[in-house]
Amino acid sequence: MTGIEGTFLVTNADDASATLRNVADSQVLTLSDNPGVETGEVVEGTVEPEPPMEVTYTVTEVAERRTIPVETVDLAPTAQTTEIAAEQAPGELTTVERAGEGEIHVLTVPEDETSEAAADVVEDEATLSRAARLGVDRVEVRTAEGVVSVRYLPD
Repeated sequence: MTGIEGTFLVTNADDASATLRNVADSQVLTLSDNPGVETGEVVEGTVEPEPPMEVTYTVTEVAERRTIPVETVDLAPTAQTTEIAAEQAPGELTTVERAGEGEIHVLTVPEDETSEAAADVVEDEATLSRAARLGVDRVEVRTAEGVVSVRYLPD
């Protein structure tokens, strides 16, 4: 088997090993040792399987390591987001491409569950994985009653 080059989210890390998930295809890779990565970090590089069984991997090249902050900000959703949400039923999601890098996700939720939904988005590993796949530098979560706007943004 050959090496796998890509962008990986560190889903678990301790002193002895780490687990990575390829953000392109969700393949989970267990490292036989920890090269100094931490849970939640994004690593761009190459991993190779270790012989003879090739069930664990080793990081052979690191092109970049970074963290992507995912935060709730004290700003209201934009007018565009509010208009999109007004046309959706609770539980629906619309994805809008940004004019530059990134995208915006508009979620419509029951009004009394807005804060809980926003907290779920911030804590969800999938949010961080999507941000890494999109190549953005930060994620902003904005809320209004019944609306959660998730903004995947460049720096």
